[in-house]
Amino acid sequence: MPDSPRKKVLVLGGYGLIGEAVVGRLLGDGHQVTGLGRDVRDAERRWPAVRWVAVDMARLLTAEDWLSIVVGMDAVINAAGALQDGPRDRLDDVHRGAVVALVAACEQAGISRFVQISAIGADPASPDAFFSTKAQGDKAVASSSLEWTVLRPGLVIAPAAYGGTALLRALAAFPGFIPAVMARQPIQTVAVTDVAEAVSRAVAGSLPPRLSVDLVEARPRSLAEVLVAFRAWLGLPPARIVPMPAFLGRIAAVVADGLGLLGWRSPLRSAALAALARGVTGNATSWSEISDHKLQPLEATLAAMPAHVQERWFARLWLTKPIIFGCLSLFWLVSGIVGFIRQDAAADILVSHGLSPTLALGMVLAGSVADILVGAAILVRSLARAALMGMVAITLAYLGAATALAPDLWLDPLGAMVKAVPALCLALVALAILDER
Repeated sequence: MPDSPRKKVLVLGGYGLIGEAVVGRLLGDGHQVTGLGRDVRDAERRWPAVRWVAVDMARLLTAEDWLSIVVGMDAVINAAGALQDGPRDRLDDVHRGAVVALVAACEQAGISRFVQISAIGADPASPDAFFSTKAQGDKAVASSSLEWTVLRPGLVIAPAAYGGTALLRALAAFPGFIPAVMARQPIQTVAVTDVAEAVSRAVAGSLPPRLSVDLVEARPRSLAEVLVAFRAWLGLPPARIVPMPAFLGRIAAVVADGLGLLGWRSPLRSAALAALARGVTGNATSWSEISDHKLQPLEATLAAMPAHVQERWFARLWLTKPIIFGCLSLFWLVSGIVGFIRQDAAADILVSHGLSPTLALGMVLAGSVADILVGAAILVRSLARAALMGMVAITLAYLGAATALAPDLWLDPLGAMVKAVPALCLALVALAILDER
């Protein structure tokens, strides 16, 4: 029999793609929800009914670290995860170490119900760290005395978009044609609402305990079919799928892995390509054997979340984001380097407008240093916002000072002053699209 409806539930990764849908469903079920994540400021504004705990679970590696968080809870949902190691992510700590400690804490605190959201393809023998560490976390849950449920969703489709789902939208919106690496690889999707439904049932006790189950639509389809469906969903004219050579995917993965070391979480990293290479498929009958709730096919999932102009804006802007940031970095780095190389010529312009040689040279050198600093800093994810704000401030200061000291530069036939205005606008665009979720 299902338990009483109102419970105290802890959701790890409560503002992620899956976690946020789970939080919304549990609140709708009448539960008292606590969410946990590294940075919960935005989540607190979006979900004021949730009590949020700001902590990096990768640092919670003993049962004692977790006890004060889990005491008093009736159920724990682990919807946290990371794709690949990087400055902000340590897969072994997040997927295995923290889960082992959390399970021990739940056993000590007398919390029986535990839902682990894993991934299709989780395997301790996998050469890919994502799948092997996920499997080790699943093993810790399955080896426990808890009433556990391990859910393994396929490619999760949600109204929110970042990571792989953002990439799908961007490729589907590509102008003229749809580029695809490994276009024939099979994929089974699942609606995020169906994942939340499964979690809801597990929390309520209406699923068999101590169960691992795949959550996938009935029919596998190729990546090309998924992209065509997304293009139609966006309301764009049909376009031809153009298979891309595998080596282009490998080059993109190498670049994305390098950006990952700088804190950028690109879905093109090697872990994602490895997942695609093996196919995103599972056992579609495992869920239907235990539940009367039918999982939606991709067509029904997309129909339930109609796309509008904001989805088309997002899809078209997403692929331009690295281009925008790369152009800004190059512009500012080159500007600073040229300032150093041609410092005397730049200082002469200021001297000709009444500044002393010493002050003019100092201003040129200071400006060049500032240009190089912001041009380099924008490449580091944790510094990008400060770098962009620095670009805006430096440009405004440059325009203001030049207008006061040398207004005739506005009439320079090469447009040195005028060209600073679109650079300023591009920095503002970059600020507007900086957020990842």
